[in-house]
Amino acid sequence: MAEHMDYFHNHFRQTWNTLYSACESQKRPKGMSIKQFLGLGQEFCHHLTMHHTIEEQHIFPVLAKKMPAFKKELELLSQHKQIHKGLDKLEKYLDQCGGGERELRMSELKEILDGFGTVLWQHLDDEVKQLGAENMRKYWTLEEMRRMPM
Repeated sequence: MAEHMDYFHNHFRQTWNTLYSACESQKRPKGMSIKQFLGLGQEFCHHLTMHHTIEEQHIFPVLAKKMPAFKKELELLSQHKQIHKGLDKLEKYLDQCGGGERELRMSELKEILDGFGTVLWQHLDDEVKQLGAENMRKYWTLEEMRRMPM
Protein backbone atom coordinates (compact mmCIF):
# COMPACT_ATOMS: atom_id res chain seq x y z
CA MET A 1 0.00 0.00 0.00
CA ALA A 2 2.85 2.37 0.80
CA GLU A 3 4.37 1.90 -2.65
CA HIS A 4 1.02 2.52 -4.32
CA MET A 5 0.47 5.68 -2.27
CA ASP A 6 4.02 6.88 -2.85
CA TYR A 7 3.46 6.62 -6.61
CA PHE A 8 0.73 9.27 -6.36
CA HIS A 9 2.62 11.31 -3.79
CA ASN A 10 5.71 11.45 -5.99
CA HIS A 11 3.64 13.06 -8.72
CA PHE A 12 2.48 15.72 -6.23
CA ARG A 13 6.05 16.25 -5.04
CA GLN A 14 7.31 16.64 -8.61
CA THR A 15 4.61 19.15 -9.55
CA TRP A 16 5.16 21.09 -6.32
CA ASN A 17 8.88 21.26 -7.04
CA THR A 18 8.24 22.59 -10.56
CA LEU A 19 5.97 25.33 -9.21
CA TYR A 20 8.24 26.17 -6.29
CA SER A 21 11.42 26.22 -8.38
CA ALA A 22 9.78 28.71 -10.71
CA CYS A 23 8.99 30.91 -7.72
CA GLU A 24 12.57 30.75 -6.46
CA SER A 25 14.11 31.45 -9.88
CA GLN A 26 11.45 34.07 -10.67
CA LYS A 27 10.77 32.45 -14.07
CA ARG A 28 8.65 29.70 -15.51
CA PRO A 29 10.23 26.44 -16.65
CA LYS A 30 11.86 26.70 -20.07
CA GLY A 31 9.34 26.44 -22.88
CA MET A 32 6.28 26.71 -20.61
CA SER A 33 3.80 29.48 -21.37
CA ILE A 34 2.00 31.36 -18.61
CA LYS A 35 -1.19 29.51 -19.55
CA GLN A 36 0.58 26.13 -19.26
CA PHE A 37 2.18 27.10 -15.95
CA LEU A 38 -1.14 28.24 -14.48
CA GLY A 39 -2.72 25.05 -15.83
CA LEU A 40 -0.07 22.96 -14.09
CA GLY A 41 -0.90 24.67 -10.80
CA GLN A 42 -4.64 24.26 -11.30
CA GLU A 43 -4.14 20.60 -12.20
CA PHE A 44 -2.10 20.15 -9.01
CA CYS A 45 -4.97 21.60 -6.95
CA HIS A 46 -7.58 19.49 -8.70
CA HIS A 47 -5.63 16.22 -8.51
CA LEU A 48 -4.67 16.65 -4.86
CA THR A 49 -8.26 17.50 -3.95
CA MET A 50 -9.51 14.42 -5.81
CA HIS A 51 -6.84 12.25 -4.16
CA HIS A 52 -7.82 13.44 -0.69
CA THR A 53 -11.53 13.02 -1.42
CA ILE A 54 -10.99 9.39 -2.45
CA GLU A 55 -8.88 8.78 0.66
CA GLU A 56 -11.43 10.35 2.99
CA GLN A 57 -14.45 8.62 1.47
CA HIS A 58 -13.11 5.18 0.59
CA ILE A 59 -9.74 4.40 2.17
CA PHE A 60 -9.45 6.18 5.52
CA PRO A 61 -12.78 4.84 6.87
CA VAL A 62 -11.57 1.27 6.30
CA LEU A 63 -8.14 1.94 7.80
CA ALA A 64 -9.65 3.86 10.74
CA LYS A 65 -11.38 0.69 11.94
CA LYS A 66 -8.05 -0.48 13.35
CA MET A 67 -5.53 2.33 12.84
CA PRO A 68 -5.76 5.41 15.08
CA ALA A 69 -3.84 7.65 12.64
CA PHE A 70 -6.74 7.48 10.16
CA LYS A 71 -9.56 8.35 12.56
CA LYS A 72 -11.41 11.62 12.12
CA GLU A 73 -9.84 14.69 13.70
CA LEU A 74 -6.51 13.00 14.23
CA GLU A 75 -3.27 13.86 12.52
CA LEU A 76 -3.73 12.71 8.91
CA LEU A 77 -7.22 14.17 8.47
CA SER A 78 -6.18 17.29 10.32
CA GLN A 79 -3.32 17.65 7.84
CA HIS A 80 -5.81 17.34 4.96
CA LYS A 81 -7.76 20.30 6.37
CA GLN A 82 -4.63 22.43 6.71
CA ILE A 83 -3.49 21.51 3.19
CA HIS A 84 -6.88 22.40 1.73
CA LYS A 85 -6.87 25.85 3.28
CA GLY A 86 -3.68 26.45 1.32
CA LEU A 87 -4.99 24.72 -1.80
CA ASP A 88 -8.09 26.94 -1.77
CA LYS A 89 -5.88 30.06 -1.68
CA LEU A 90 -3.65 28.65 -4.41
CA GLU A 91 -6.56 27.74 -6.66
CA LYS A 92 -8.21 31.14 -6.20
CA TYR A 93 -4.94 32.93 -6.99
CA LEU A 94 -4.28 30.83 -10.10
CA ASP A 95 -7.86 31.32 -11.31
CA GLN A 96 -7.58 35.08 -10.86
CA CYS A 97 -4.29 35.12 -12.77
CA GLY A 98 -5.73 32.96 -15.53
CA GLY A 99 -8.84 35.11 -15.73
CA GLY A 100 -6.86 38.33 -16.06
CA GLU A 101 -8.02 39.73 -12.72
CA ARG A 102 -4.45 39.90 -11.45
CA GLU A 103 -0.94 39.48 -12.76
CA LEU A 104 1.06 36.37 -11.91
CA ARG A 105 3.80 37.32 -9.46
CA MET A 106 6.15 34.56 -8.45
CA SER A 107 6.74 36.14 -5.04
CA GLU A 108 2.99 36.04 -4.31
CA LEU A 109 2.73 32.45 -5.54
CA LYS A 110 5.71 31.46 -3.35
CA GLU A 111 4.06 33.04 -0.31
CA ILE A 112 0.92 30.97 -0.90
CA LEU A 113 2.95 27.78 -1.38
CA ASP A 114 4.99 28.52 1.74
CA GLY A 115 1.73 28.76 3.67
CA PHE A 116 1.03 25.04 3.37
CA GLY A 117 4.20 23.44 2.01
CA THR A 118 5.52 22.15 5.31
CA VAL A 119 2.29 20.38 6.25
CA LEU A 120 1.88 19.00 2.72
CA TRP A 121 5.35 17.45 2.61
CA GLN A 122 4.97 16.08 6.15
CA HIS A 123 1.62 14.59 5.23
CA LEU A 124 2.94 12.91 2.09
CA ASP A 125 5.64 11.25 4.18
CA ASP A 126 3.40 10.41 7.16
CA GLU A 127 0.79 8.64 5.08
CA VAL A 128 3.35 6.47 3.31
CA LYS A 129 4.96 5.61 6.65
CA GLN A 130 1.60 4.60 8.12
CA LEU A 131 0.89 2.38 5.11
CA GLY A 132 4.28 0.67 5.19
CA ALA A 133 4.29 -3.12 5.55
CA GLU A 134 5.90 -3.07 8.99
CA ASN A 135 3.22 -0.78 10.40
CA MET A 136 0.31 -2.43 8.57
CA ARG A 137 1.24 -5.83 10.02
CA LYS A 138 0.52 -4.45 13.48
CA TYR A 139 -3.14 -3.98 12.58
CA TRP A 140 -4.11 -6.23 9.65
CA THR A 141 -3.79 -9.82 8.50
CA LEU A 142 -2.64 -10.58 4.96
CA GLU A 143 -6.16 -11.69 4.06
CA GLU A 144 -7.63 -8.41 5.35
CA MET A 145 -5.05 -6.48 3.35
CA ARG A 146 -6.04 -8.28 0.16
CA ARG A 147 -9.67 -7.13 0.61
CA MET A 148 -8.80 -3.45 1.01
CA PRO A 149 -9.99 -0.92 -1.56
CA MET A 150 -6.51 0.09 -2.70
